[in-house]
Amino acid sequence: MAGNITTITDSNWEQEVTKSNVPVLVDFWAEWCGPCHALAPTVAGIADSYAGRMKVGKLNVDENERTAMKYSIRSIPTLILFAGGEIKEVLIGNRPKNDIVQVLSKHL
Repeated sequence: MAGNITTITDSNWEQEVTKSNVPVLVDFWAEWCGPCHALAPTVAGIADSYAGRMKVGKLNVDENERTAMKYSIRSIPTLILFAGGEIKEVLIGNRPKNDIVQVLSKHL
């Protein structure tokens, strides 16, 4: 993954997301998903902009089905903001950076 983006998996979910001391934006994506690839530069930009204040991670739904099922991911890309291990916001689809930043700003 790029510089400020954490690879999140079924096995490291608890450590990287649930136990995180900062909010975590998780990008649920898949390799075959065109809109996921279109959103990737936006997610990378957010990761750089919010470094130190928020963690940004990507979870491949094809490789980590347990977590994708736990959070009922039915459409990708899906961005979920977690804080204290709890869901704070859910954004589905390829959204403009300004929309995502506006949602994040309510929680940072």
